[in-house]
Amino acid sequence: MSEAVNSPSGDSSPQRLPQERPSQAERAYLTLREEILSLRLAPGSPVREEALTRELNLGRTPFREAVKRLAAESLVAIYPRRGTFVTEVNITDHALIADVRRRLEGHAARRAAERATEAERSELAALVELVEHVPEEPETVMSVDARVHRTLYRCTHNGYLENTLGQYYNLALRIWGLFFDRLSDVTSHVTEHTELLKAIIDADADRADRVAVDHVDHFENSIRQVL
Repeated sequence: MSEAVNSPSGDSSPQRLPQERPSQAERAYLTLREEILSLRLAPGSPVREEALTRELNLGRTPFREAVKRLAAESLVAIYPRRGTFVTEVNITDHALIADVRRRLEGHAARRAAERATEAERSELAALVELVEHVPEEPETVMSVDARVHRTLYRCTHNGYLENTLGQYYNLALRIWGLFFDRLSDVTSHVTEHTELLKAIIDADADRADRVAVDHVDHFENSIRQVL
């Protein structure tokens, strides 16, 4: 494996280029999002400003901006006079999320195959190696999966599509995390990306679309089997 991967949420925010330093608000958002997607902030748990700003070394204003952004993405819910809480994972929403992702993931893969730059195709080639050597360890598996998806979204060169898919992917990632230990052969879910990445690298839009849809279907079926 050519690179270490430590964060289940994968790559950084799509609005920010890798070489740029994040703003305090962006860092607060990424840090809190990571806590939620990794389930360290469990579904239904309170988002306590005083404790979390101290524990995560975040300023209060950036923290509050991050909370508003996470609320817009359905990862936290803000209740007047009650406080802010991590949203519950509603399993009945899984099929609805998959229905949206099935259409958009295929479209994103098609656009990535058509629009990715040579530099981005080289980046995707490096991800193939990462995917093919991923160990069966929950945090690493989920991190590699997230990195592949977020990189693919960026390669569409469509910020609206990238942001929309990122939001739905985050919701799916939390469901995966809750059921990870009950799923069989989770590594194969990530290694499925090899064919998808190669299709994009080869600029084969039809194949990329088809493989992306199959990947979402496989994930939905795997979750359904353990419910």
